[in-house]
Parts: sequence; C-alpha cells; structure tokens
Amino acid sequence: MVEPVLRIVGFELKGLAAIGQWVVRRRHGVPAGATVVTYAKEQAFMLTLMVFAMAVETVVVDLLLVALGVPDWLRYAVLVADVYGLLFGAMLAAACATRPHVVTPGELRIRYGVYFDLRVPRDRIASVRTSRVYNESHMVAIENDRLTVAVSSQTNVTIELTGPVTAVRPFGRRAEVTSIRLFADAPDVLLSALRTGDPVQPRT
Repeated sequence: MVEPVLRIVGFELKGLAAIGQWVVRRRHGVPAGATVVTYAKEQAFMLTLMVFAMAVETVVVDLLLVALGVPDWLRYAVLVADVYGLLFGAMLAAACATRPHVVTPGELRIRYGVYFDLRVPRDRIASVRTSRVYNESHMVAIENDRLTVAVSSQTNVTIELTGPVTAVRPFGRRAEVTSIRLFADAPDVLLSALRTGDPVQPRT
C-alpha cells in the first residue's frame, strides 16, 4: 500500500516539474546527440479540448453553487477538485511533451509522461517495423510478454526483442517482455535511428 502512494506523490512532483520544463522549453533525459522521438502530438488536441472544457465547467459550477447558496466548505471542496483536474491535465500534457522517447547508441528509452519509463538495450532489439493498431485498450499494458505503450488508443511501431527485458508498470508491478508496441509521431524517425544507429532529426 505504501509504494503505490509514494509513486502517486512522485508522479505529482514530477508532473509539476514538467510544467516548469515545458515553460522553459527543456526536455528531460535527452543527452546530446540522441534522437528524439515525440509522441504527444496525437493527443494534443484532445488534451487541449479537455482542459478547456474543465476550465469552463469550473467557472460554471462555482457560479451555480454560489447562486444556490451552498455552504462555503462544500463549494471550496468542489473548487479544489476542479482546479486539481485542470492541473492534472496541464501536468500530463507537459510531461508527455518534455519526456519523449529517446534513441542513443546504447539504448532505446520508451516513455509515457512521468508514468512509464523503460530502457531497452540496443543489442536486445531483433527487429523493428511499422504496425498500426487503433483500438488499444490501455495506456500501458502487458499481456503475454507483450508491452503496449499507447497514445490515444493507438500504436504504430512494433519491436521484437532477442531476449526479455523487465518493464515496471506505473504502480510498480514488474513483468518480463519480449515484444513492444508503441506510438511515435514520426515512426520513420524511430525506425531509421534504430536501424542505422545514427541520430536522426524529425522532419518539420
């Protein structure tokens, strides 16, 4: 019970730090010469829409509670919950933007915001190919030795490994995986970097 709580607190602190990195346009864990593979663009519109809708809801609900004469303690409790929802949306967007997938000469680092981080040694990668799936059911899932890291229920790259690597789920459970499906905004950049070993810059 203690570990999941500590992980949640850690997610919140890292999320707040990500907002600061987003503001100053810095990325986390991207060494010089590495290939950056973003994944946040696919969900950017939906996150923006969600945050806008939540902001409108916060104002409308607060005005409604005032008009109904709801006790202040209840009104403030609802307001805090709504504001936290806005903050969570901002933290998620910032974390995904500032923590991209990264390819270096030694490893492929697969991430989803502050919630998931897996380092795969390059010598464990047997093959990599594009393979689009539109109906992934979870953000991070492991089933039958296959890891899925989806964005907006989508993946578009499949990686097969020569041997198992240990993946740690967001709340600490571990599993050995030998196959990975993930999403990249520019899958060709990821494939090129993994196949050639040279840094690749995404097309603008």
